[in-house]
Amino acid sequence: MLGATGRGLRAVFRPTYVLLALSLAGLAFLGFIGWAMFRVPVGGGMSPDDTPASLILESRDGTAFAARGVLRGDAIDPARIPKPLQDAVVAIEDRRFFEHNGLDLRGMVRASVRNFESGRTRQGASTITQQLARLMFLSQDRSVVRKVQEAVLALWLEARLSKEEILARYLNAAYFGAGAWGADAAARRYFGKPAAELNLAEASMLAGLVRAPSNLAPNRNPDGAWRRADLVLNAVQETGRATPQDVAAARAARPVLRAPPEMSPGRGYVADWAEGEARRLIGPLPVDLSVRTTLDPALQDLAERIVAGWLDGEGRRVNATQAALLALSPDGAVLAAVGGRDYNASQFNRVTQARRQPGSLFKLFIYAAALEAGMTPNTQVIDQPVRIGDWAPTNYGDRFRGPMTLRDAFAHSVNTVAVQLYAQLGHQRVMDVARRMGLRSEMPNVPAVSLGSGEATLLEMTAAFASVANNRAVEPHVIRGVRARDRALFTRPDTMPGGTPVLSATAQQGLLDLMLSVVQSGTGTAARLDRPVAGKTGTTQESRDAWFIGMTADVIVGVWVGNDDNTPMRNVTGGALPARIWADFVRNADRAKTAEAPIPTAAAPAPPANAPRAAPIRGVPQVLDTATLRLGSRAVQLTGVIGMRGEYARQLDLYLAGREVVCEPVADGAHRCNVEGRDLSDVVLFNGGGRASADASPALRSSEAQAREAGRGVWAGR
Repeated sequence: MLGATGRGLRAVFRPTYVLLALSLAGLAFLGFIGWAMFRVPVGGGMSPDDTPASLILESRDGTAFAARGVLRGDAIDPARIPKPLQDAVVAIEDRRFFEHNGLDLRGMVRASVRNFESGRTRQGASTITQQLARLMFLSQDRSVVRKVQEAVLALWLEARLSKEEILARYLNAAYFGAGAWGADAAARRYFGKPAAELNLAEASMLAGLVRAPSNLAPNRNPDGAWRRADLVLNAVQETGRATPQDVAAARAARPVLRAPPEMSPGRGYVADWAEGEARRLIGPLPVDLSVRTTLDPALQDLAERIVAGWLDGEGRRVNATQAALLALSPDGAVLAAVGGRDYNASQFNRVTQARRQPGSLFKLFIYAAALEAGMTPNTQVIDQPVRIGDWAPTNYGDRFRGPMTLRDAFAHSVNTVAVQLYAQLGHQRVMDVARRMGLRSEMPNVPAVSLGSGEATLLEMTAAFASVANNRAVEPHVIRGVRARDRALFTRPDTMPGGTPVLSATAQQGLLDLMLSVVQSGTGTAARLDRPVAGKTGTTQESRDAWFIGMTADVIVGVWVGNDDNTPMRNVTGGALPARIWADFVRNADRAKTAEAPIPTAAAPAPPANAPRAAPIRGVPQVLDTATLRLGSRAVQLTGVIGMRGEYARQLDLYLAGREVVCEPVADGAHRCNVEGRDLSDVVLFNGGGRASADASPALRSSEAQAREAGRGVWAGR
């Protein structure tokens, strides 16, 4: 009887135990979820850096060369999500986005099976809603707790927001590489257009970036970005969001990038300088800015190559490890600036930040003051021993020449004459002239300052020399204008320096006479060219610093050579390595300005309608003008473009950079030329490198209109 009763009791209690166990498990699960949600970080998730504005830095012709800060663009409205972008993102990221409630169980099973079959994790199963939860609230770690938080937040977002709101928020929050947060910012960054104007090929490229934006950013890895875009196009077709014909058309129209490429390290010094100046001029505005600089890309590339070449060659032999070069136009615009040997190794800008002893460069101010006091280049002075207290300066070579003209003393940088003139004129008089000419650094009131014992930057010394050319103070500047989309926030007047003359007319002409003599017959003969050059050498004690600053009719260039730790070089004077760097740069800059005239070609008659299509022409081109390329012995005309020579042709040559061009003939003997899938006619017109011809296609005319609206290239200032 008891046994039967026991069995009955066990039968009664067994379901109770099961229910109790299930209840406890459920409570534990709910407790774990509650604990996980309690640990959701406040202000977590990915977010752009808190910068006041993003900057797209452009050279003087409108070609972008660097991007700084975070590009944000405009928020996409949930009611106006561009269809190509929606189709591409949903197809590649979450095919069942419009069907699930935030968690895609079918997708999880499918991904698990494929990962099991491959033996590794190849496919994720996070929905767009889960990704949005991660972007908005969570960190990027892959713990179990994080996945639970992500799932619960996804269900919560689905309960509060429509699918369109979720997708729009995702597109606005995702990072697309190259400093672009949000799809609109990415569209503007890579293609020069808002997200609303993206075609299917462009939208597919953006959609492919979300999983690996840094590795696939098109400006860094265009081929990888296109391969990923091709996979997205497959997904778009598989999901029925586009017809095979639409996908084929998208594949045939590979996107043309309008983003600046990965910045070359040498441009980092100019980019830092321009960014600082732009933010100083505009202030902390929370808008995306385009900054037109004064930089001449061809001259900048030339300067970088020449500085690196001389340091790698003669620099090694004489223990010169650093150099800086600054090229100014007569109005003070920075045409090229090399702040050091290697930007990646050191971001210290030796043009604007390094304070070094100018040595005999300082004599410019002493002689200017002497000329203002009534002396002339032919005034007689005496090179003789001088003693001031315990200080007895000597000349280079430890010899004295006796009586000589002021011109000869300056040309040969005679120390004793400079010291005597400084003592005669007085510190205040010399410094008054130096201030008018642009020297801003404080100089010690000691006799040794006459030989350059103070400190100054290459920037201010070059600006001071530039003031001699026009007899006006020159303000070096690296910014021409700043725009926020189509609104101009700052525009520098395109005028020569004005204001009060820094010297009397007689003193200015006398100073030019002295500076010309330095290169004609003095310490700077290594800087001779086939036209007049005026300049001055500078060398400090034990060759710790060596300078040459010289000018021609259209450029002022300053060069400094030395070592960051101030160790001596081996017998380097301003008239040696710096003057050679100067001459190499200016001589080659002259050649870069000379553009070949295009070779006239007779237009070929149009082929019959049934004629076989001519084979494309391939090769590395020589640029004759922005609409004419030489491929082998043939001159090829770009379709739809009226070409330009000079600087615009140099920019196209720089863009091509020795890459192969493929040109296919079209009507009237013109050719449609592509480099790595990019239509050169479109590239030229979009960047303002030419004008659209009468037979230009609507797409080319649209690119020209964008260049005109943005004021790029030939449209600058119009």
